[in-house]
Amino acid sequence: MDKLNAIAAFVQIVDRGSLTAAAEVLNKSLPSVVRTLAMLEDSLGVRLLNRTTRRSSLTGEGRNYLQHCRKILADLEDAEQSISARQAEPAGALTITAPV
Repeated sequence: MDKLNAIAAFVQIVDRGSLTAAAEVLNKSLPSVVRTLAMLEDSLGVRLLNRTTRRSSLTGEGRNYLQHCRKILADLEDAEQSISARQAEPAGALTITAPV
């Protein structure tokens, strides 16, 4: 299991309010998103969401884990943007030659 993708899926599930909506945003099938969430919960040893046929709600552990996940994803985004910004800026010495 790719833990980073599982974390991103978990955050999308909570943000979108349903597994189906998260699957659409992630461009994955519903069973794939359900398996990803189940594997994440199994690896952590806790239930993150209480799910019924009509709605999902965060558990206490899920709420705490969600805060950490949001921070991890935000830090990753910041790191990627700082690298991209460095790539976009010209760097190095510039030598110009011209006739007198």
